[in-house]
Amino acid sequence: MAIFTDKNTKLIVQGITGRDGSFHTREMIAYGTQVVGGVTPGKGGQTFEGPSGKNVPIFNAMDEAVAATGANASVIFVPPAFAAGAIVEAADAGIALIVAITEGVPVLDMARAHAFARDRGSRVLGPNCPGLLTVGGAKIGILPGRIVSPGPVGVVSRSGTLTYEAVHQLTHAGLGQTTCVGIGGDPLIGTNFIDCLAAFEKDPATRAVVMIGEIGGTDEQAAAKFAKDKMSKPVVGFIAGQTAPPGRRMGHAGAIISGAEGTAAEKIKTLEACGVPVAKRPADIVGLVMEALKK
Repeated sequence: MAIFTDKNTKLIVQGITGRDGSFHTREMIAYGTQVVGGVTPGKGGQTFEGPSGKNVPIFNAMDEAVAATGANASVIFVPPAFAAGAIVEAADAGIALIVAITEGVPVLDMARAHAFARDRGSRVLGPNCPGLLTVGGAKIGILPGRIVSPGPVGVVSRSGTLTYEAVHQLTHAGLGQTTCVGIGGDPLIGTNFIDCLAAFEKDPATRAVVMIGEIGGTDEQAAAKFAKDKMSKPVVGFIAGQTAPPGRRMGHAGAIISGAEGTAAEKIKTLEACGVPVAKRPADIVGLVMEALKK
């Protein structure tokens, strides 16, 4: 089982002919994802050559791509100035899951794009995220497929790099994963911690969840209260930026302490009060997951 994506997902790559889009398209195909088409305006009718001789048709627009392929998901590798427009185009074409990898998308553009996607019933993951990977099913985005293994642990994180670190350590400890989700670190994102926790709670294959947060905002506090009130499965946490000074943005656009609730200390306090054990270091996540599964 899985959340949001599986082996039946049919994916369109928006920006398939760009440097990043072409590289990661080959990686996604190699993992086993059904990449059924790509979109690059002006290059419709051409084909993209993937690994093992797999040719992917290229279309000029998303409506053409969806009509021809029956796609239900898209991943966006286009420059920041055009990313919000790509989200709108995908939602307007009826795409159910839109994964926006692009970093640096203007906040006002994203506010409009998120509103449009919600009105069309589309789920947006990101922007500024690594995407998601369902083990043995589909890889959408830039998560490295070689570090995952099948198992009972769901992973959701605001940080791409820490997602990779946590998954790598879980795999080496013999703790495989169901789905790994990077929700992104921008101030406005389409899918949040609670969305993912709710999905993992309903997934029968997921027995425990690792939630990796960071300074800035109050999403982790809200997720902790959701885990306490709505979840039967154990959640293990980690908060990045524990030594960050107030007013200093740490990497992501949303990782800035602007009040007491945005600090790592406040987040950890709330998580622990809600029964979510918090690792002091990424290396401690494995031990906490093992304890949670035993209980």
